[in-house]
Amino acid sequence: MTFKNLLFFALFSCTIAKAQTSDPSIITPINLDGPRVGLTYIAPGKLAEKLKKDYDVNPFITQFGWQFETRYFSLPNGTAGLVEGVLLVGGLEQGKFLPSANLLIGIRNKRGIEFGFGPNVSLAGASFVLAAGATFQSNYVNFPINIAIVPASDGIRISLLTGFNARKK
Repeated sequence: MTFKNLLFFALFSCTIAKAQTSDPSIITPINLDGPRVGLTYIAPGKLAEKLKKDYDVNPFITQFGWQFETRYFSLPNGTAGLVEGVLLVGGLEQGKFLPSANLLIGIRNKRGIEFGFGPNVSLAGASFVLAAGATFQSNYVNFPINIAIVPASDGIRISLLTGFNARKK
């Protein structure tokens, strides 16, 4: 490789790298943490029977918790890449403490429509969670509404969650 080719390659590489990072709003992570409340329905099956037998839990349980959300990137078209951790405690209205943890990787478009998936861990065991929803904005506050489905061999759980968060500066 000649010096001229090497110089061209170096300048071309720097130009590509600069073009990929020239807009700091694209790569600046933003934290959007906030409280979550909702309701979970445990569909009839082995899981519902086990929870009733072992914990005396009815199939509808309330959920209270916190969502830790980081928007890792935002593209010029408004699409954003997300990583979310959702910690919940269910069953408090029944005098029970049913913790669960979820880690989701997702995407949100500029209209606030979002999808995510990842692992779920609870007293029912480990599974997979699929979530979809929308986030509505009012001034600088976001109001997400999400439905999450946890399919497992012993039963399906369906949760409806909402809450709020504000952009941290």
